[in-house]
Amino acid sequence: MLTILFDGIAYGMLLFVLAVGLAVTLGLMNFINLAHGAFAMAGGYLTVMAMQHFGVPFLACLPLAFLGAALLGAILERTLYRPMYGRSHLDQVLFSIGLAFMSVAAIDYFAGSSQQNIQIPEWLRGRTEIGDGAFLLGMGHYRLFIIGVCAVLTVVLQLILTRTRFGSRLRAAVDDPRVASGMGINVNAVFLLTFAFGSGLAGLGGALGVEVLGMDPSFPLKYMIYFLIVVSVGGTSSITGPLLAALLLGVADVAGKYFIPKMGAFTVYLLMIVILLWRPQGLFTRKGAR
Repeated sequence: MLTILFDGIAYGMLLFVLAVGLAVTLGLMNFINLAHGAFAMAGGYLTVMAMQHFGVPFLACLPLAFLGAALLGAILERTLYRPMYGRSHLDQVLFSIGLAFMSVAAIDYFAGSSQQNIQIPEWLRGRTEIGDGAFLLGMGHYRLFIIGVCAVLTVVLQLILTRTRFGSRLRAAVDDPRVASGMGINVNAVFLLTFAFGSGLAGLGGALGVEVLGMDPSFPLKYMIYFLIVVSVGGTSSITGPLLAALLLGVADVAGKYFIPKMGAFTVYLLMIVILLWRPQGLFTRKGAR
């Protein structure tokens, strides 16, 4: 039980890093970006290429994946996404889902459809066991590493959004762009940095997830529903909601597949339905935003 709980928490933390960028763009920028998984795939494939073809160490690939996905997000935000901000949500959905399919086709054409693998460092392999019997806790070293990295990122992201001038400018730009612009805030620059940062987090999650989730061209479509569940169940008002939703999703998914393998991911959808019936706006909602 403890091992299942530990693996579920590690899986949930990884889903949080992958989905938090979508929570930021959807909740704070009010843009539905269903191509969010494409940035995660970009970070994953960048890590695979850097390690397999150039011999870059795994730890060095993590900031590389973040910066590469952030740069890609900044370019696409400036050229493709920005004209869509004022369009309807249906237009945004059709536009972003089209980008997702284009990314799948592009990766399949240039890199092939086979599953990609990486070799993590020796010190991240194996597991440590504590206790015995029903109280046996088996901690995989790589999953423990994921929990540590994601915990640090969660604290840093929360501090940036709540304790910095940039965070206050972002909230002001979202609540009323015209007033924020009149007060001297460069709304376009704020949105550009926010979108790039969210894309970078997705790329970092993709790099971390190659070993756990695998990486192939269908990645953006395969995990799109998980990203949407994290955002819809957790709400988009803060970092706390998506974090709690990702942890619940991770534990429910791991436990459901272990105890009731024939039901597959049904336990995840059942949990989502129950929570949304109880709180249709998600676990945490933001008040005062227009």
